Amino acid sequence: MVAAASVVVAVGTATGMLSALGEDRGSDEARPAEVTASPRLEPLPAVPSPSPAEPSPSASPKPGPEKEGKAEKAEREGKRGKASATASASGSVPEQRSGTASTRLYRHPESQVLDWVRANPGDPRRAVIESRIGDRPAAVWFADYSPDTLTARVRAVTSGGAARGQVPVVVPYAIPDRDCGGHSQGGAPDLDAYDGWIDRFAAGLGSGEVVVILEPDSLAQAECLSAGERTARFASLARAGRVLKEANPRARVYYDAGHSGWNAPAKQAGWLRQAGAASAASSDGIFSNVSNFHATADEIAYDRRVLDALGGPPGLGAVIDTSRNGNGAPAAGEWCDPAGRTLGRAPTLGTGEAGIDAYLWVKLPGESDGCRGAPGTFAPSYAYDLAR
Repeated sequence: MVAAASVVVAVGTATGMLSALGEDRGSDEARPAEVTASPRLEPLPAVPSPSPAEPSPSASPKPGPEKEGKAEKAEREGKRGKASATASASGSVPEQRSGTASTRLYRHPESQVLDWVRANPGDPRRAVIESRIGDRPAAVWFADYSPDTLTARVRAVTSGGAARGQVPVVVPYAIPDRDCGGHSQGGAPDLDAYDGWIDRFAAGLGSGEVVVILEPDSLAQAECLSAGERTARFASLARAGRVLKEANPRARVYYDAGHSGWNAPAKQAGWLRQAGAASAASSDGIFSNVSNFHATADEIAYDRRVLDALGGPPGLGAVIDTSRNGNGAPAAGEWCDPAGRTLGRAPTLGTGEAGIDAYLWVKLPGESDGCRGAPGTFAPSYAYDLAR
């Protein structure tokens, strides 16, 4: 598995949890899949797929960038694959998958998986996909640069959560030079434009509780930038955290820590510190494993080392993407819809682990990295394999 935690295919596919917009769905929407309480995940018999790798038929168009999982550039595969293979060796025991998700997390009613469920009432895989993926809360991504509608789209998600007394998870993903020109390239045209985009994003946060996963890969992947470009990006990210928290003091903002198979904790902590992640004015801590497969135990240990190296106020914590890590990372470092993966722990704001604030489904299970379907599209055969 390559190091980059995530990848948004191309400027024009739906973002890793699809678009959330009230009535007006623009091409830049970003929509999630949510989680609710559901029974324990017992193994189910395999059901034949109607076709080998079918992207899902959508009930509505899904333009807007999408977050796949690891579609990193081929030249980066070597380094990242080795790191992942090493990490997976330590997490060889499959995790116990919890079937009960926190009712405090908001399940947005629009997502690619829910579109597929609605459009395929007779598919034999439907019940499993709906109950184990579609019924669970997941993050809502905002992955393309469309500032004019951004505030309204963010507000549609945060107000939906507030109306139910639940906590939405939102992902701003528009940093310039995103993915270092790889599969997820895109974002704002420059940092000045990005700063304005963040201002509009913050204006939609409302006053209720909300979790913000700020720019996946923006720090862990910063090696591709020059020293000057890194300094400028880090300053912009520090500003972003301050703006988000000033707009809504109940917003919890988390910064990119990559994952346990990527950068060393001290190196990652150094970049995090420069980007404002050690300041209570801009940060509540770090996130890891977005769109990746590393075992939760490995991520907990890694995140604690990063937080120790980061310093900052004692309240800083970590959140972990557990959407597809039930069997840990593939030993061979595969990143593109690897076989044998399963759903991880259910999303929750109560982990029982010191310093670990939440397990979240940031990446929507079933959205392809590019091998089981077009990158960023929902592939029901892949979703079923993960869920059964």
